[in-house]
This record gives sequence, structure tokens and C-alpha cells, in this order.
Amino acid sequence: MKQKSPSIHIIGGGISGLIAARVLEEYGLSATIIEATDRLGGRVKTDVVDGYSLDHGFQVLLTAYPAAKKYLDFDALALQEFLPGSAIFKNGKQKIIGDPLRNLSLLLPTLFSGIGTVNDKIKILALNRRLKKKSIQNIFAEKEQTTLAYLENIGFSETIITDFFIPFFSGIFLENKLETSSRMFEFVYKMFGEGNAALPKDGIQAIPKQLFEKLKNTTCVFNTKVKSVENGSIILESGETLKSNFTIIATQASGLVSNLKNQATLWKSCDTLYFEVAKREIKKPLIGLIAMHNALINNIFYHTSLQTSATATKELLSVTVIDRQNLTNKQLVTEVQKELKELCNIDYCTFIKQYNIPMALPKLQDIQYEMLPSETRLTETIFLAGDTQLNGSLNAAMIAGERAALEVINLSR
Repeated sequence: MKQKSPSIHIIGGGISGLIAARVLEEYGLSATIIEATDRLGGRVKTDVVDGYSLDHGFQVLLTAYPAAKKYLDFDALALQEFLPGSAIFKNGKQKIIGDPLRNLSLLLPTLFSGIGTVNDKIKILALNRRLKKKSIQNIFAEKEQTTLAYLENIGFSETIITDFFIPFFSGIFLENKLETSSRMFEFVYKMFGEGNAALPKDGIQAIPKQLFEKLKNTTCVFNTKVKSVENGSIILESGETLKSNFTIIATQASGLVSNLKNQATLWKSCDTLYFEVAKREIKKPLIGLIAMHNALINNIFYHTSLQTSATATKELLSVTVIDRQNLTNKQLVTEVQKELKELCNIDYCTFIKQYNIPMALPKLQDIQYEMLPSETRLTETIFLAGDTQLNGSLNAAMIAGERAALEVINLSR
């Protein structure tokens, strides 16, 4: 007699939940994804507004992510790659710096940028070489310190830390004091050095869309909120109870499981504002950084400097704000427009949409790269996935989803 397949539920249809569903299918099992919103993707979503693709926050895919290479079809995503550098706005002028070893056109602009000393540039090359040789496992085995202390210990000048490292990595870590673990800095720096930052032509939501389209036997239930999870059952906010042999929680778990009530994850927030402008101040596909203490704007990017599916005829500019300085939404738009004009020479920008993202990145201590499948097991039938289990990255979300699914598979045999 054929053994009946277990009832498996995945709470949260973000990247981690989708990977968990895929791994389960690879082993002949199927799950039901319970998603609280009207679509999959979690924090990785895109809206189409006025002919432009607007991602929920400025996000990029690092093509060197090992898990991304394993689970994504980069060609099918039509990835559009950034140049390996930045445009830095300082004292009303735009300076270009980048990696000339990867793109020769960045050599002269970098040499004559005035950003950092000759010694800084030598140290950057040495850091590139060292991290290229250093394994990811060794990076995450290092003793943690803040990224700022790490950079200071290497001997980088205050100028290049202020003008480049703080604005660039603040946009990645979503905090402007570089208090994030040095493990995360080394990992991200290595990924930038070994691959490219890229965006799908259709926007960042093309990633979860592709993952979903590869699923064959997974059921998705939308606009369904979960109230709590217990061994063997899931209680929905509607009052309905679902029987579940195995439940993978691929979202914030602390509010769902009774013994996690006092273990809520802390989150970093940000605001992303989109504007339509007539022309680009940054001609190439480079992230723009603001080298000015206390500026509202952290970084800017012209999404139309890459090939996109946009049907609008002008340029799309995104602005990321890490610290909104207690401004109202209306005040924030006004002050950002003012800074764009004063700091970047960007005038006549038409506001399109603002995204306030209160849970943009998890704030984690003792971050890890890897975990055993057994480490995802919370109780007899409940398993935890999501990037909060490891580190705040798309790569971590994929690994955690895979590991949770593998433990379910181990126990269902």
C-alpha cells in the first residue's frame, strides 16, 4: 500500500518559502504556501506605475551569490548589469570611481577622482586580492567586529571611509554608522568582486516569479493571514484550523509560535522614493552616492540607465533614504527634491511614488552563512526558514529555505 504524502504548509511566499517548496518538489513532496498578501515575493516585489517598474526598495541581485547561481536562470531573467563603480557627489561635483581591472573605462576617472589617497587605492587592490582567495566559510569563521572598525584597522583614510565606504555600504546595510558585522562586509565585498550587481529587465519581482513558475505541484493560498502555529496545526486569523504534519515558517515567526514571543527580530527600515526626470546626470549605469554627513539621501540610481521593460519615455530615478530624520512623507519628498537639486544638480523631478519599508533588513548578531537542516527544527513539526536564520541577504533566504525543506524531507521518510 502506497504511503500517504504528509501535509506540508509553508507560511510566507517570499524567496525562502519558494525555495523550500522547490526543494520539496525535487524530492517528490508538495506543499501549500500560505501568503498573507495578494502575491508572492515577500520583500522582493515590483509595481508598475505610469509605465515604470518600481521595486519595493532599491534592491540588486549579486550574481556571485552561490545559492542564486544554483536556483536562478540568469539568462531567462534578462539580467542588466551595473558597472563596477560609483558616481560620488561631493561639493557639488560628480566623481567617478570603480574597478578598472574589471572595466577599463573606469581607470582614468578613478585615478583623477580625488576620492581617497594613493595609499587607499593600493589597500583596495590588496583587499580585493585577499578576499578573492578567502573562502566564504573562512569569512564567517572570523571574529566579528563592526565594519567601521574593520576598515579603520586596515588603515583606510578617513576621507575614503567618509566619501565612499559609508555611503556605499550604508545603502546595503541600511544603517549609516557601519555597525554591521565585518563578516557581512567581507562577504558582500567578495560577492561584488567576483560577480556583478544586476537587475532583471522586468524588475526585482522577476526573481520570485521565476521561482514560482518552476513549481509544478505546489498550491498557493493568498490574502490569508496566520494567527498562530502549533504542533500539527495552523490557526488562521479567520478562525479556521488547518491540519499540518510539517509547517515551515518562512516569515517573522515570533508572533506565530508561543515560545518565541520574546524573541522578535529587530528590523532596519528605509524609504525609497521614485521620480521621473527629463535627463540623466549619471550617464552610465552606476549607483550615485552622497558624500555628505547628515544628508537625507543615501544613494540614487537611474533605473533607465539599464534596459528595462518601462514603456514611459523619460528617465526613472530612485532615491534611498536610510534615516528620514522624523520628517512626514510630504516633508521628505520636498527635502529630497531640494537635496537632489543642491547636491546632484538634478532639477525638475516629478514625484511618482514613495515606499516606506519598516522591515527592510533584519538586524542580526553573530551572523552565519550556513546551517544544518536539523538547525531549522523548532519543534516536532515546526521549522524556521527566512534570511533571519543566517544573515540579511537573498542568498541566506535561499539557503535557509533549502535547509528547512531538507529537514522535512529527512523526517518524512
